[in-house]
Amino acid sequence: MPEIITRIWHGTTKAEHSDAYFTFLEESGLTDYKNTEGNLSTEVWRKPEDDVCHFWTVTKWQSYEDIKKFAGDDYEKAKYYPEDAKYLLQYEEKVLHVETFSY
Repeated sequence: MPEIITRIWHGTTKAEHSDAYFTFLEESGLTDYKNTEGNLSTEVWRKPEDDVCHFWTVTKWQSYEDIKKFAGDDYEKAKYYPEDAKYLLQYEEKVLHVETFSY
């Protein structure tokens, strides 16, 4: 059974910006994920909560080397785009990487 690496990023926006941010996310990070060799899948989890909206991007990769093709050598550091400043309430420094096994 091959090992898969799951990368999870979390961010928050104001609730009223959640649809606009989702569209931006599709056009930026999600496109980059899907166009990076070694990316196996990409999901977005979204959870409105009072006046904020949480987003998680959950991507699966063949290896850490493939993640570096997307994120750079410091692959544990979150990757941001200049336009994120219009939407995100804070910048989380790190992402979570976990070994993933399917049965």
